[in-house]
Amino acid sequence: LIPCFVISTDISFSCQNLDDFADASSPGDILIGGLFAVHSTMLHPEEYPIKPVIQNCMGFEIQVFLQTLAMIHAIEMINNSTLLSGVTLGYEIYDTCADVTKAMAAALNFLAKFNSSEDVVELKCNYSDYVPRIKAVTGASYSEVSMAVSRLLALQLIPQVSPASSAEILSDKIRFPSFFRTIPSDFHQTRAMAHLICESGWNWVGVIATDDDNGRFALESFGVQAMANNVCIAFKEMLPAYLSDNTFHIKVDHAIEKIIKETRVNVIVVFMRQIHVLKLFKKAIEKNINKIWIASDNWSAAVKISTIPNIRELGTIVGFGFKGRDISTFQEFLRNLHEKSTVNNKFLREYIMLLSVCAHLEYHDFQMCISKQSQDDLLQNIESKHQIWKHDFLKASIEPGFIHSTILAVYAIAHAIKGQCKDRNCKDPSAVAPWELLEELKKFTLIDNNEIKFDSNGDMSTGYDVVLWKEIDGHMEITTMAEYDPEKGDFIFEDEEKKKEFLDLKKVESTCSQHCRPGQMKKITGSPHTCCYDCVYCPENHYSNQTDMDYCYQCNNKTYWAPINSTTCYRKTIHFLTWTDWFAVFLLFLSAFGVVLVLSVSVIFTKNLHTPVVKASGGLTICYIILFSHFLVFLSIVFFIDEPTEFKCKTRQALFGISFALCVSCILIKSLKILLAFSFDPKLQNFLKCAYKPILTVVTCTGIQVIICTFWLIFRTPFVEQNFSIPRAIILECNEGSVVAFGIMLGYIAALAFICFIFAFKGRKLPENYNEAKFITFGMLIYFIAWIVFIPVYATTFGKYLPAVEIIVVLISNYGIFCCTFLPKCYIIIYKHEINTKSAFLETIYTYSTKSAGSVALSQLSLDSKSSSSRATISDSCKSEKTSVNGNCHFQVPGQSLIKGRVFPKNSARTMSRKRLSSI
Repeated sequence: LIPCFVISTDISFSCQNLDDFADASSPGDILIGGLFAVHSTMLHPEEYPIKPVIQNCMGFEIQVFLQTLAMIHAIEMINNSTLLSGVTLGYEIYDTCADVTKAMAAALNFLAKFNSSEDVVELKCNYSDYVPRIKAVTGASYSEVSMAVSRLLALQLIPQVSPASSAEILSDKIRFPSFFRTIPSDFHQTRAMAHLICESGWNWVGVIATDDDNGRFALESFGVQAMANNVCIAFKEMLPAYLSDNTFHIKVDHAIEKIIKETRVNVIVVFMRQIHVLKLFKKAIEKNINKIWIASDNWSAAVKISTIPNIRELGTIVGFGFKGRDISTFQEFLRNLHEKSTVNNKFLREYIMLLSVCAHLEYHDFQMCISKQSQDDLLQNIESKHQIWKHDFLKASIEPGFIHSTILAVYAIAHAIKGQCKDRNCKDPSAVAPWELLEELKKFTLIDNNEIKFDSNGDMSTGYDVVLWKEIDGHMEITTMAEYDPEKGDFIFEDEEKKKEFLDLKKVESTCSQHCRPGQMKKITGSPHTCCYDCVYCPENHYSNQTDMDYCYQCNNKTYWAPINSTTCYRKTIHFLTWTDWFAVFLLFLSAFGVVLVLSVSVIFTKNLHTPVVKASGGLTICYIILFSHFLVFLSIVFFIDEPTEFKCKTRQALFGISFALCVSCILIKSLKILLAFSFDPKLQNFLKCAYKPILTVVTCTGIQVIICTFWLIFRTPFVEQNFSIPRAIILECNEGSVVAFGIMLGYIAALAFICFIFAFKGRKLPENYNEAKFITFGMLIYFIAWIVFIPVYATTFGKYLPAVEIIVVLISNYGIFCCTFLPKCYIIIYKHEINTKSAFLETIYTYSTKSAGSVALSQLSLDSKSSSSRATISDSCKSEKTSVNGNCHFQVPGQSLIKGRVFPKNSARTMSRKRLSSI
């Protein structure tokens, strides 16, 4: 049954006196004011006001009307409970018509002195004892209105608790000290929007906002959050705050053209009032625009928008709405609303009249019908009409978030009053001053699943419902897809199906540039937006493992590398001269062959210990020392191969240096011995006899090298080093620790070799079958040539074959000296047995001594022949005796030897030969 009743025609919507000014009221011990934009716009008969008259309104908003009913319902519930212990709450609710001027008029009425016959506002320096008519205010609906009203109410610090004003600036307690709200700040909403956009992979969006304080502040806040999430705003469009603005439709058309022009923008963020969104969407449907629309809390749950014909053609609508709670008691209140008196509720009366005009229409058409009816039109059509009541329209228009926040605002004020009325008689309105309620409001806490309370900024972080508009059975339904937790800054999904709905949003692309794949990075082009870029490959040794990275990560360690366009870093290959390397095998073979030669020569010399060749080589002891030193040098090659270690790095150079110094020291002794045996210069022989101390010389020369290596190992010891000069590999090598110490070690060996070379060079003209000095000279030349070539090659070579360079030089110098020292003797021992006898050596030395003695005699004779008489005598004697040998003039005295014009005893050469053989 639909109840029918008659409404008296003796009503007026015009403001004739103060009693007409309040749109809904009820008496009580303590009055609470209410400010709601039940009408969406003011009626302005002229382009601009010419008289200070408050005009009537039009555009009845059912959603806001429901908020006024929620406030009334909450007050009635409190009065019917024991919360205030007999103290009743009254209310005065005013329609702001979304206009600041009209809201200010209502605020002035709130400030009027209590119990004053003239309802005047007194101007005072101190309002601490001032008692206004209203103790607290609920509202307003829009942030722009709340900002103006709050500044006025702050004069007396009257608490204002808004269930809908979300502008971030209202959190400023310096400018708005008495403002509270039961919803989160736009800071959280814009951050949630930017987070949603970023999570969906979008970075190129458009923004449309209402050109009022709320829209501008929301746009500014979103811009900051978008930048923090690498989201760029392609365009910003501001629509006039009032529909009566002549440029409104022009601005709407311009916004639509911008959306069409920006083809890469597929996501539009909308911060607008519901009536503005309605106009925009109708135009967008005409232009067949299909985008993703992100709705602000103002219209995300607006049923009158979701019921627009063909709304599905707009695309996908995702929004953020205030979290709702159980409002079953309010729904029960609505079901019994037709039983309520309309005497003190103009809103209810107007709604009933609107039903008489528009109730026959479908819901959306009904919404359009009531929004077009002005209050004056209703007065003309109301006479003698029977009105009907339909509950369905109200039920369908409920936005749970706004209803809950409105009820919560009333309860917060009631709890604040309760805190002040514990020890006071609050039936006396002057018992409580409005400013005293501020501290109580800050303490307000409600346990409802989660703890709800005001933070230090007077805001409630109740969170948001992320809503998705879905078409179900041909109707657009507003469903909850997820929850957004402002404290954690993250989305919470109820189940996997909801999460899948969220992930499906990612299928739509809204980017200025294509996504950069892993292995690439962004390179900003000439565009002022950071979201417009080119994708370039990561350079070498850099990588990126995610899409759309602003820069490539550098491989964080020298032990890793990455090629161009890499998605990860790879561990560098460690290189060193391994045992299995073919070149290392070849060098080891040469070293092993050298060891075999050393052992073979040792066996040969041991078996021929008493032969002249072995004895002439210095005897078995000196030969074994030289052979042992060669063996150690060949053995040191092993320490140059395979993975370097501290032990190998320290051992290889010291072993080589000391062994080679020992070898050269022994050869130096041999050179001295040979030179001493065959020298005819008495002065040189005396020097050589003094210098020839074999054991002391070998120990001293080798000891110096030992000292050099010891100091080297103690103070600047060689160590293992990683060489990163090759991009994709690490060369493990031995750092010599001190190039100077390394050079001193080699230089010392070179100095010994040079001295040895000088002595050997002086004894190079030995008997043909005993030419060891000649071979020593040649061996030292090989050593010098090898190491001279080594220096530039070693300095310019890098890589794992660097040790091979030194190995080759060591092998060449070691083989050169070894072969020149021992192979000629082995050849004589094995193949020339006839000359490896004492008699053969005596004959060879005798012949050499004879020649050497003749050379000395001839030198003496040439000195004596300086006198002319001597020359004449010798010449005449040659002629008279006619003794000549091979064209040379000779003479002989009986019992003496004839040697090139000089007379010697016949046994002189043999004596010299024996002495040399003995010496050798």
